Amino acid sequence: MAKKAAPPPPETPKRLYLSMADRKIGGVCGGLAEYFEIDPTIVRLAAALGCLVTGVFPLLIGYLVAWAIVPIKPVS
Repeated sequence: MAKKAAPPPPETPKRLYLSMADRKIGGVCGGLAEYFEIDPTIVRLAAALGCLVTGVFPLLIGYLVAWAIVPIKPVS
């Protein structure tokens, strides 16, 4: 009887971290760009547009909350 091959190990889940490599203020936009694998400039432009549309404070508060609770990427 042939042995069954062991199943591959499960992939580690994708995690959101503050970007240390691509940060302008707190690394939130850079971290979102790394998470979604897009250009950080697009995320920053979307954030600036969101600020203008919502009237600065809602997006600013969201940014500050994300800056406070999203962990810094561990050194690998």
